[in-house]
Amino acid sequence: MTAPPSLEPHRVTAAGGTDGSSAAGGTDGSSAAGGTDGSSGTDAAIVRLSWDDPDVFAVLFNRYADDIHRYAARRLGTEAADDLMAETFVIAFQQRRRYDLSRPHARPWLYGIVTNLVGGHRRAEARRLRTLARAASTVPDEGSGDGEPLADRVAARVSAESTRAELAGALAALPARYRDALLVVAWGDLDYAEAAEALGIPVGTVRSRLHRARKRLRDALGGADPARLFEDREEQDHG
Repeated sequence: MTAPPSLEPHRVTAAGGTDGSSAAGGTDGSSAAGGTDGSSGTDAAIVRLSWDDPDVFAVLFNRYADDIHRYAARRLGTEAADDLMAETFVIAFQQRRRYDLSRPHARPWLYGIVTNLVGGHRRAEARRLRTLARAASTVPDEGSGDGEPLADRVAARVSAESTRAELAGALAALPARYRDALLVVAWGDLDYAEAAEALGIPVGTVRSRLHRARKRLRDALGGADPARLFEDREEQDHG
């Protein structure tokens, strides 16, 4: 993954000096970033360092760009994910002085930004999910060659694609607020508190939206466990 031009990584000195890259610990929650490249400091420390040395912000890009890109790609496709990932870090960089330094981990903040950006593409997301639901039933002809009977391989492929189609169609039918809560947890790997921080809502609201989203998915999928389907899709994505 390549950083946007303004976030190209460089080496950051943690020791104090004239370059302004030392982070004094204290009440602002920004403990010194350890190591010669700043890579062992907390996210909050990196953000604080970047106030004086903007290039330090590239450390956060290196930590989280792949995760943000993967999440955006699952929601809108790889091509759109390239732009959304870059825009997420540009916005984060521009808003870094407003970051709450009492929060050591920036992942929820970044997922909140990218989820808001996805919100600007609601129609595209729903259209993509519906397209996946229609197209997933197509199974290409594959030759055998690994010793596994062709019929068994095709049957397994059809089953996997059917699961993907059912999940995509059910997700497309969810209200956006439910889909955001569900996917930032399932695909962003955030816990409830982190999801609440990312979405700017109370934890109780996250729980309520997840409960309703899962119930709607379960009903749409004929009682199938939505959690199991997400696990199946993740295995397909990484297979």
